Amino acid sequence: MTEILVLYYSRNGSVEKLANHIARGIEQAGCVARLRTVPPVSPNHEASAPAVPDEGAPYVSKRDLAECAGIVLGSPTRFGNMAAPMKYFLDSTGAEWASGALAGKPAAVFTSTSTQHGGQESTLLSMLLPLLHHGCVLVGIPFTEARLTDTRTGGTPYGASHVSGADSKAPFSEDETELARALGARVAVIARKLAA
Repeated sequence: MTEILVLYYSRNGSVEKLANHIARGIEQAGCVARLRTVPPVSPNHEASAPAVPDEGAPYVSKRDLAECAGIVLGSPTRFGNMAAPMKYFLDSTGAEWASGALAGKPAAVFTSTSTQHGGQESTLLSMLLPLLHHGCVLVGIPFTEARLTDTRTGGTPYGASHVSGADSKAPFSEDETELARALGARVAVIARKLAA
């Protein structure tokens, strides 16, 4: 069965929920979603995350990158950029870059922001850059998805998104949910075609 890695960092839960919507789209398209997260980073050099998170998805391993037929990265925005834990993980993938572990695999991105203009598209672009260097086949959301034109909440051609509100508790709109599922399904379909 074709597996797609859904790798994310989530601080307040919105990105994790978005990851689950994407995973559902992957599975509706006939693939398996492998949900993984990255550990937080700490300014204290002695601090270390437990080997297994207390709840949610397990931490990613480099093996996950090699074993999956596609990857979908998610991060909250930090001043229009991906969060440090995701960047820290990506910065550690030099050996995978050198070996071509992700070359030719479809890849997509997703994010959540507190406000509509909180840097969604620039955050998505910041996550696409390392994927280009890895040789991934970038997958976005085409405007053939009618909700992309009509949404007044999240969703961009660069990737799936959610506007979580200042307290990170805003519910997902129908547009955000369906566009996230559409992105997951699109990556899954492309992964299966490329594998054939």
